[in-house]
Amino acid sequence: MALSPCSSLTIKVDRYEPVLVKPSKPTPKEIKLLSDIDDQEGLRFHVPVIFFYKNNNNPSVKLGQDPNRVIREALGRALVYYYPFAGRLREGSNGKLMVDCTGEGVLFVAAKADVGFDQLGDAIRPPSPFLDQFLYNVPGSDGILGCPLLLIQVTQLKCEGFVLAVRVNHTMCDAFGLVQFLNTIAEMARGINIPSIPPVWQREILNARNPPRINYPHQEFHEVPTNSKGPNMIMDPNDVVQSSFFFSSNQIRNMKKRLPKHLQNCSRFDLITACLWKCRTIALELDPKEIVLVSCIVRLRGNNNAKNLSLPLGYYGNAFAYPAVVLKPRVLCESSLGHVVELVKKAKAEMSEDYIKSVADLMVTRGRPLHAVSGNYFVSDNTRVGYGEIDFGWGLPVFGGPAKALSFISFYVEYEEKGEKGVVVPICLPTVRAMDRFEQELKKMIDIHEEKSSTTSLVWLHGPCVRRVRTPVAMFPPRHGRAGSGERGQSFA
Repeated sequence: MALSPCSSLTIKVDRYEPVLVKPSKPTPKEIKLLSDIDDQEGLRFHVPVIFFYKNNNNPSVKLGQDPNRVIREALGRALVYYYPFAGRLREGSNGKLMVDCTGEGVLFVAAKADVGFDQLGDAIRPPSPFLDQFLYNVPGSDGILGCPLLLIQVTQLKCEGFVLAVRVNHTMCDAFGLVQFLNTIAEMARGINIPSIPPVWQREILNARNPPRINYPHQEFHEVPTNSKGPNMIMDPNDVVQSSFFFSSNQIRNMKKRLPKHLQNCSRFDLITACLWKCRTIALELDPKEIVLVSCIVRLRGNNNAKNLSLPLGYYGNAFAYPAVVLKPRVLCESSLGHVVELVKKAKAEMSEDYIKSVADLMVTRGRPLHAVSGNYFVSDNTRVGYGEIDFGWGLPVFGGPAKALSFISFYVEYEEKGEKGVVVPICLPTVRAMDRFEQELKKMIDIHEEKSSTTSLVWLHGPCVRRVRTPVAMFPPRHGRAGSGERGQSFA
């Protein structure tokens, strides 16, 4: 079953002048330190997420009301509770980041588009072809230090639906923290005066120990020398080809049945990650002597191996690590899917209270190093973050989640195509040739591991979704330098 090509639609978006939205009431003027997980070098970048809301003719919906006005006012009220977002980042000794709670505000852009929701069609799925229109990169706003920590644009559609796009400084929060904040704005928009989940700062919970103890090899931070001078080992984040692939729930279930019995209870994350990493490595046609990694973003929240490090309800800081699997390309490409699934499961199982504290200890003792870049592929499961549950009063979004893949990270996002639920995965590769090879290898793997009776096949999102992306600096800063000027880890967990 093939999806229709991504829309060739062109749209016009008229924007009002950007404004700074400040907390609606006075807030404390103070300095708040980020945690040693928050301020690592690999999180010093901005990440975009996007939500599409449709007028569903529900009587309870705020028909006739201006979502720009409603959400802007709700944002001001929410910032009273989340006032650090209205501040600016500063950098202290040893690269330590802190929030100067100045109350300057977050950037807000109101806009109107000349299309209705239904005209957008399949353009709502990642990679979003209209991201530049729905999320304006306000000049001078995309630095890490001394710049707004959030940029929000609300674009009204002709049908009374709207698009909400957000760009957030990753050092402030992870995906769960962002959703918690957006839900507070949504509650305020619906007339609720106090957040149902009060925010908790307490970033010291994820600080380094005293004395520090690095108890793991942490291969995710070991940069391996490479013999390759091309883009396949280190992609240029400003010049990539991007597409998306869909795995239906039935397809995932059938593929699991073809794994060895002891692996048939693996998670869909394990299975999809093993598929993608193996096929991506084959598609890149790497020197067999090189080293490749897959870094699995594993969250502390709800992790059974970290019960002694319980985060308080309302904590919105970064709370994840990314243990890695490391192999030579030839070994990976010649391994069975089941073997790669086992390696992914083993890497995920490393995550624990001691592991994330060891990462914090490493940050402090080794000067907050950047994670491995050469040959590294990050994967982040966003299917249970709660993007689809944010209601500003117009109902739930038809789609919500990361707007695109980043240069070497893929996000797993809930998606439904013609009534069939599953996971859509955007991915970046350096060339069209590599993307074509990736599709071929993935189809081959699906055919081998799927039951013959299954009528569900890999859905590849064709058309303009397969496109060379020249990424705005707002999303992916240049490669070198420290805070505010260097390319970062690009992993929104």
